[in-house]
Amino acid sequence: MAQDAAISKGFESSAALECVGLACLRGGRILFRGVSLKLGAGEACHVTGPNGLGKSSLIRVIAGLLPAYAGEVKANGRMALADEKVALDAGQPLARALGHWARLDGSADADISEALAAVDLAHLADVPVRFLSTGQRKRALLARISLSRAGIWLLDEPANGLDTASIARLGDLMARHRAGGGIVLAASHQPLPLDDAQTLPLADFVPVAAPEEPA
Repeated sequence: MAQDAAISKGFESSAALECVGLACLRGGRILFRGVSLKLGAGEACHVTGPNGLGKSSLIRVIAGLLPAYAGEVKANGRMALADEKVALDAGQPLARALGHWARLDGSADADISEALAAVDLAHLADVPVRFLSTGQRKRALLARISLSRAGIWLLDEPANGLDTASIARLGDLMARHRAGGGIVLAASHQPLPLDDAQTLPLADFVPVAAPEEPA
C-alpha cells in the first residue's frame, strides 16, 4: 500500500538521504561541523535548536543552495524545500499560482484542489496570493510542497505562523508523505507533529569558541 501511495505521488518509495560530516562556513565563522544523518523511505528527522543557531543554513546546504564547507550530501530522489519564502506569484489567484508549479511537476488540476483542501484553503482558491495572511501563505507553501512530487521534503520552521488546527494539518501532510515512502527533514525551534522521528540537536555540532588569552 505504501508503494502504491508513493507511485501516485510520482516518486519512488526508495527515497534516501544521507549527510556525512557536514560543516557550514558563513561570514568567516563555522556555524556547525560534523553533522551526519541517514534517512530511508518513510523516515523523518527533526533538527532542533534555538533561532540563529544555523538550522536554516543546514537545510540550505542539504538542498544545494549553500556550499558545504566540509562533508557531503547523498540523495536518492528529488528534494523540495519549504522555507520562509513563498515562491508563488503574488498577483495571481492562489489556485492559478499553485497550478503554474504543479503542472511543471506533473500534477493535475484535481491534485491542486486536493492539496488546497488538505490545508483548508479551498475557499480561497480564487483570492490573489498577496491578500493572504501570513499563516495562509505558509499553508499555501505546504500545499505547494505536497504537489511537488519530490520524495524528500526539506522543511524550515514549517510551523511558524500556524495555529493549532493548521499544525495538526501539517502533521497529517507529513504522515501521508511518509506513508507513501517519502522522507521529511524538518528544522524547527518548536515541537512538531512528527511521530517516531529522529532528533538532531544542532547545538551539539556548534563549535565552542576558544577562551581569549589574558592580555
